[in-house]
Amino acid sequence: MAKIFILISLHSLLLLKLMSQPLPENHQKEILDFQKQMNLEFADPTESPLLKKDLKKFKSLNFFPIDVIYRVEAQFLKADQSMPFEMMTTTGRKPIYEKYGEAHFELNGKTFVLTIYQSHSLREMEEFKSYLFLPFTDRTNGKGSYAGGRFIDLEIPEENLIVIDFNKAYNPYCAYNERYSCPIPPKENDLDIEIRAGVMAFKK
Repeated sequence: MAKIFILISLHSLLLLKLMSQPLPENHQKEILDFQKQMNLEFADPTESPLLKKDLKKFKSLNFFPIDVIYRVEAQFLKADQSMPFEMMTTTGRKPIYEKYGEAHFELNGKTFVLTIYQSHSLREMEEFKSYLFLPFTDRTNGKGSYAGGRFIDLEIPEENLIVIDFNKAYNPYCAYNERYSCPIPPKENDLDIEIRAGVMAFKK
């Protein structure tokens, strides 16, 4: 039976703590800390999603070069009367999410909209009550990044702006081990642009 992946991990908690909307001048250090934390988790046998054979030779994940262009300040529009729905996954599991809001932003001269979701199961937990989930696909999928898309962890914004840093985009666990059950990014979050930032495809 597939091992269930519901985003409740030390990984998610630590990433949320690193996401205090960094000042641009501290951006390089912020992303390096993010990458270091990911590598520490993947090297830890008690936390790593890697298969045993891959863990034995693991040294580091591959990352796109850090680029401040991919740190965008988006206009956040909270959803009104959003209905719960079953999000598709790589297995038969269908966790309940709802649309929490939309992020409107510009990147490389183009305007984009991404839907941000909230997990019904996680919002009942104190440590995850402010957690938001951003799954997306882009034109690098299968051409440098994981073919199934990537995720970004966010927090409920206090105002109508939200920082989305694609340098913190990471792969679902099923990119490393097919035993995991991972959400599939909805089609509405398919970006018609290359996001050359964040974690790259895993090379075994």
